[in-house]
Amino acid sequence: MGRFIYSMQVSLDLRIEQVPGDNGAGEWLRVDEELHREANARTRALALMVHGRVYYEAMEEYWPRSSEDASLPDVMREYGEIWTAKPKVLVSRTRRSAGHNTRIIGGDDAIERLAALRAETDGSISVGGAALATQLLRAGLLDELLLFTHPSILGFGRPLFDDYDLPIDLDLLEQRSFEQGVTMHHYAVRDAKETSSC
Repeated sequence: MGRFIYSMQVSLDLRIEQVPGDNGAGEWLRVDEELHREANARTRALALMVHGRVYYEAMEEYWPRSSEDASLPDVMREYGEIWTAKPKVLVSRTRRSAGHNTRIIGGDDAIERLAALRAETDGSISVGGAALATQLLRAGLLDELLLFTHPSILGFGRPLFDDYDLPIDLDLLEQRSFEQGVTMHHYAVRDAKETSSC
């Protein structure tokens, strides 16, 4: 059985974007080469990536072109190659097509289909997007959180989860500090279901 891992860059007050549409690219982020290399290694090790539509479209707009942009550092071009080649699932009710090794899951049974996907996958499955992560959390299917916390308090903006008001018990799996003051905390969600049923 696979494990759904919600991986996100967050502020100290657990915001993932300050201004709607900044797609996590705000000036508050401190992503240097060390942090990017960590992200590259973890992304390369994934079995699969699952993205919500907004998150996917932000990634789709930038990363496929980045691998051929000579003005970018090697580590960013490398991430573009990894993201483009990695098998992906786009969860969307409106998109009918997608490139870059992506298939689409839509409709009212999307969470049930993701549960089945989790059951049949060996390895880690990254989750991209607050709305999707919240739905998986509600269904008991979110297994882990991988948070890269930047030393900024935004005070407003998109939260890590949407409208989730129940306690979440976590177990710390690993932690690490990076030079720019960013800390990584990797947690297991205690109440994640062990079966594919919702």
